[in-house]
Amino acid sequence: MSRIIAGVAGGSTLSSVPGSGTRPTTDRVKEALFSRLESYGILDGAYVLDLFAGSGSLGVESASRGAARVDLVELAEKPAGVCRANAAMVNRILGSERVRVHRTKAESYLQRVPPGLVWDLVFLDPPYPLDEDGLAAVLQSLSPRLAPGAVVVVERSTRSPEPVWPAGMERFSEKAYGETTLWFAEPAGAEEG
Repeated sequence: MSRIIAGVAGGSTLSSVPGSGTRPTTDRVKEALFSRLESYGILDGAYVLDLFAGSGSLGVESASRGAARVDLVELAEKPAGVCRANAAMVNRILGSERVRVHRTKAESYLQRVPPGLVWDLVFLDPPYPLDEDGLAAVLQSLSPRLAPGAVVVVERSTRSPEPVWPAGMERFSEKAYGETTLWFAEPAGAEEG
C-alpha cells in the first residue's frame, strides 16, 4: 500500500489503482526522488504538473511537502478516479484545494492551458504504450510551459532509451533505481539546482 512519505499529510495511506495497467512509483524511488527535489529547494510554493499521473502519488506528495498548486493529468477512467480520491484526501488535510485532477490526454491538456500558467516541477511517468516519438511530442509541448529554473522528471523502465529532449530543455542528471530510471531535465541555459 502506497503512502505519503512526508509533509503535512505524511503517513496518510493512498488509494491505489486496481489491476496491472499502471506502474506505481515505489516508496523507495519516491523517497529518493523527493530527497533530491528538496535538496534543490524547488517544492515550497511550487506549481507542479503530474502528467500520466496514475494514482497521483507524486503530485499529492508534492502538495503535502508545500507545493502551492498541483495539476494531476490522467486519461484512464479508473486511475483518474483514484487521483480524485487521493486529491480529495490531501486537500481535506491541507484545508485548501491545492490539488486538481484533469481527466484528459496529456497532449490535449497542454494545448488548452491558460497562456500565463507555467510549472516549476513536472513529473512524467508515461504508460508503456507511449512510444519514444509520443514522449518527445509531449516534452516539446511542455517546454514553453516551464518556469525559469523548473525541473522535469521523466520516469521510465531502465530498458527504455533516454527521452529525446526538445530544443529549450536539457538533461542534467540521471539515476537508476532497480528497474526504474529517473531522468532530470531543466530549461536550456538554466543552472543545476
